[in-house]
Parts: sequence; C-alpha cells; structure tokens
Amino acid sequence: MAVFEHTYKPYLGKLTPEWSRFLIIPRHAFRDVFKSKLFTAFFVICFAPLLIEAILIYLHHNVNALAILKVNVRELIPIDAFFFQTFVNLQASLAFFVTLLVGPPLVARDLRNNALPLYLCRPFSRTEYVLGKMSVLLILLSAITWVPQLLLFLFQSYLEGASWFVSNLWLASAIFIGSVVWILLLALLSQAVSALVKWRVIASAALLGVFFIPSVFGEVINNLFLTRWGNIISLGALMKNVTAGLFGTFVQASGHFTEWDGRVGHEIIVNEPPLWASWFALFVICAICLALLSRKVKAYEVVT
Repeated sequence: MAVFEHTYKPYLGKLTPEWSRFLIIPRHAFRDVFKSKLFTAFFVICFAPLLIEAILIYLHHNVNALAILKVNVRELIPIDAFFFQTFVNLQASLAFFVTLLVGPPLVARDLRNNALPLYLCRPFSRTEYVLGKMSVLLILLSAITWVPQLLLFLFQSYLEGASWFVSNLWLASAIFIGSVVWILLLALLSQAVSALVKWRVIASAALLGVFFIPSVFGEVINNLFLTRWGNIISLGALMKNVTAGLFGTFVQASGHFTEWDGRVGHEIIVNEPPLWASWFALFVICAICLALLSRKVKAYEVVT
C-alpha cells in the first residue's frame, strides 16, 4: 500500500497489555498439543492417581463406606507428610513424561525453520519468548501437580477440621515448593535441550539421556567409593532428597556397609549429600540452562 495515497491508517484497536503478551505462545501451542488424541488420553490418565488419592482421603472420614467395605480405619494409609510426598513424587514422574512429549519441539521447531526473527521483529523480547515457551510446560505441569495436590490438601483440611489445617499448613508449602522446583527444572532443561538440538526425536533422546545417564554414572561412583555423593549428579536423586527435606522425611544416613579386615568387620555408614549441596546443584543446573537459552535464542545465529 503506497503511503502517498494517504490510505494507510495505524491500528486503533485495543492493545494487549505488555505483561501478558508472552501468553500468546501457550494459547496457540495448546491447540497443537491437544490435537493429538494420544497425548490427550495420556494427560487424562495423569489424573488417575489424584482420583485414588481423593478416594483414600474420603474413606478416612466416611464411616458408612468403611462399614460396607469392611475395612478398619487403622488399616488405611495414614494421611500425613509421607502420604502427600508419595503422591507428589508420583505426579512428578508423570510430569516428566508430559515434558518428554511436549517440551523438545517447542524451541527446536522455531530454530530449525528460522522463525525466531518473526517473533523478535515484533514488540516481543527474547525474555518474553523464552517465558512464553516455558509457560506451555509450566501451565500443563501445574495442572497435574501442585494445583490438584493443594486442592486435595484443602479437601483433607475440610474433612479433618481447622485444627488439622493450622498444624499441617507447612505441608501445603512443601507441596507447592517441591512441585514448582521440579516443574522449573523440567521446563528449563527441556528448553535448553530443544535450543541445542533442532530435531525433535534427537532432542527427546537427549532429554532422556540428561536424566538417566548421569544417574548411572552416579550409581557407579556410589558403589566404587562406598558413598552417596554420586547422587549429586543424578537429577532424580537430587529432587528426591530436596522433596524429602521439604516434607521432613530426609534421613542423611541412607545405608551402611561392612568392610572386613581379616576376621574383623568395620561398619561404614553411608550418608546422603547435605540438603544445601542438593539445592546448590539444582541452582547450578538451572543457571546453566538459562545461559544456554540466552546464547541460542537470537534472531540470527552467526556460524564461523
């Protein structure tokens, strides 16, 4: 359209608020994600453990149901920190598989097709782009982890009474912090791998390798040197210790060995890394992922 014809007019419609512009990415991404019937079915299955958790909580407070099932309330699983920790860890495992299906192509697709200039030539910063891509996972994983877990915590509080809620309010913070740390770790790792590897299949394999290969090496170190410091390179072990620390179930002395010197045996107690070391390792991993994203997410990449 020629400007000298004076037919050009600026956009006069309502502008999207700057703080929420990054949400345009997950809004369109969810359309593609849920087009897959297989993924939709798996995502629905992720709520099955939550249904079981709700039933167990309900049975603890329903005398008629217990009488029909002929179950003693003492035989049921107690509703305590270990109960919520078990289901938080179970939902975290399912969140990993959701990440494996959704995360790898998010950035890789744009890099492979040279689409980043189309994003960044608009009033859309690199930070908003990364935040928008991460929010796809943040929203999906929150929907199957801390959000329903906190609702079940409130359900238990409603059935048990205000005194139980006040005395166990720290469990809600443990559920939230543990789940959010795991979600952020998954989102950052998947986006960093996606930015480094531009092909979906290879990126998925690389993400699997990042989680399982260090765990194998860590277990080898543990067995060779009779220690547990090999867990410091295992993402699963790090999150297990951090979550246990939040729920108050962390035990540093995790095992013991007997070393024989002739006929004399010496018992060696094996300790897990301290919680501060696990938190620091997670912080370093997240910082490395952010540095990789800052390096790779650019409108143009100069290859020398």
